[in-house]
Amino acid sequence: MSVSTAGPSASSSHPVLVAQGDWTKNLVHLAKTAELKKHALTLQLHTAQILSAHSNLDQKSKAIQDVKEQKNKANELQTKIKSIAEGEYAVAKADVDRLRQELGQEPLPSLQQTLEDKKAQFMNDLRVQQAEATVPSKRSSDEFTDGQPGSKRPRGRPKGSRTNKKQKNPPATPIFTTDPAQAAT
Repeated sequence: MSVSTAGPSASSSHPVLVAQGDWTKNLVHLAKTAELKKHALTLQLHTAQILSAHSNLDQKSKAIQDVKEQKNKANELQTKIKSIAEGEYAVAKADVDRLRQELGQEPLPSLQQTLEDKKAQFMNDLRVQQAEATVPSKRSSDEFTDGQPGSKRPRGRPKGSRTNKKQKNPPATPIFTTDPAQAAT
């Protein structure tokens, strides 16, 4: 299929433009290629989002597994504490309390009370340590870095360090002058 463009005069100096070949098929092919690229980019974007979500899911699953393991360990320890408290500890505490009563002393506090006291003391110590770790410590006056004093150093050039204060060989005549007599010499 060929199309010619007819101008006002066929004998003008401008050549006549004629479309050669099947340009409609080329145009359709280019449109389909562009659409394919668009869908390929969309697919890549969704693939990246899926991989990111899968990675996050793996991290969350691992965190959940860790929590479950810690919970199982805590349950095992609680069971062990309970068996000891109801068995050997109960017998020993009864003997100690009986002996303390015979000596006129108060009985020992219960195991639960002792654990609560230790827990409160531990939590308090932990809070104090964290508070000390987060508060920035000020440097003492005897702590210097590179031998410099702890005060701020002055900014800029030190006094008297300018090199062009007094030139050794001043020029014979000033470069810029307002006196016309000096300018002529």
